[in-house]
Amino acid sequence: MICYLTQLKKQLMKRSIKLIAIAIIAWFVSPAFGQSNDDPTGLPGDQFSLEGALTLFKKASSPEEFEKLLNDQDNHVNNLDLNDDGKTDYIKVIDKMDGDVHALVLQAIVSDNENQDVAVIEIEKDGKESAVLQIVGDEDIFGENVIVEPTDGDSNMKGKGRGPSLTEDDNMGLVVNVWFWPSIRFIYAPVYRPWISPWTWVSYPVWYRPWHPFAWAVWHPFRVSYRVGFGIAPIHRVTRAHAVYTPVRVHSVTVTTRHQTALSNYRVSHTRTTVTKEGPRGQVRATHTETTVKGPHGGKVKHERTTVRGKRN
Repeated sequence: MICYLTQLKKQLMKRSIKLIAIAIIAWFVSPAFGQSNDDPTGLPGDQFSLEGALTLFKKASSPEEFEKLLNDQDNHVNNLDLNDDGKTDYIKVIDKMDGDVHALVLQAIVSDNENQDVAVIEIEKDGKESAVLQIVGDEDIFGENVIVEPTDGDSNMKGKGRGPSLTEDDNMGLVVNVWFWPSIRFIYAPVYRPWISPWTWVSYPVWYRPWHPFAWAVWHPFRVSYRVGFGIAPIHRVTRAHAVYTPVRVHSVTVTTRHQTALSNYRVSHTRTTVTKEGPRGQVRATHTETTVKGPHGGKVKHERTTVRGKRN
């Protein structure tokens, strides 16, 4: 009995230290991420970390392992309860592949006949040992298509002498080469077959144990801690993968209806300007979008994004 209490005390101390460390990281990271008011928006996207998903994808060795990591409570990436049953939703991973383009859909199981896309990781190979990716949050979950991408390329470089992991495109800015992520190498292997999660509402893996969603005060520090090394993308650069994903996007009527009030309160105004110019790599059409978001607390947050399309050699 004494041994058990001692072990329990050690576990509680470790958890407390972890929470304190995450709170400290959150304190420093939030201002750097460009959000002075980091209150919840009231949308389902508050309960899912896009940066955390990319962190786990970078860590995983395959889409199957990535799915397992997403649904592990200890990783604190998924806190969604879209069907409001008091338990977190299982997130499936489905790879929509077309040649050297991959769209890894992160999809929540809502009921026996409905699923809801949460986000999609869009990946394109743009060289022999070069690939780029972005994760796009679904507009029904995040209120608008939020695009996140890696910004720190140093940790991606494992092939000594094989070239830079960070490059700069004349038209698209800084690009991180993710080719050396294990999961990327896996999906571009010659024998790879697209991963399609087999799990359903009535069938879950034996290791999966849903948990009660964390309260915002507990969940938010975990969410913020994942922001290091990632940022809101100024450009929607993975256009071919996005074209593959768009026709197969899945949304739940139940989820949309349940969160309609929150979506309506999350008022978004767009200002778009389209410019066509001749660049060093051919004709480029750039659409600049400025988004002003009003959250439930009255604060305003501005995001600016540029979508680039055109000829590139």
